[in-house]
Amino acid sequence: MKQTVEHRRFSRIPFEGKAFLRHGQTRWETQLLDISLKGALLTRPSGWRGALGDPLDLELIFDNGALVLRMETTVAHIEDDHLGLHCLHIDLDSMAHLRRLVELNLGDTSQLNRELNALGTPTK
Repeated sequence: MKQTVEHRRFSRIPFEGKAFLRHGQTRWETQLLDISLKGALLTRPSGWRGALGDPLDLELIFDNGALVLRMETTVAHIEDDHLGLHCLHIDLDSMAHLRRLVELNLGDTSQLNRELNALGTPTK
């Protein structure tokens, strides 16, 4: 049995929601599976033929459109029917909503603060 070592610095919050990916003029609808302060895991959209490192704009729709989060991302990993995206940029409003979402789901303010501090710390 293969065992993997978890090196994740940011908590992944399981969260289902409608998501849209955009690259240039092409747009795909997909589903959010989980989200963190540094990225998201999505269902691989039908017809998407991208590759690792491709830039994608991510738009997440929550509460029937009442809440929208936007991120500029790159494709960090591709596994079967999932895409892992790494957040390169997020606007302040989206970051405030994401922070609140993570805070509510972690239930641990000290963990949230560690993750927020790690945003500015380079990875090893």
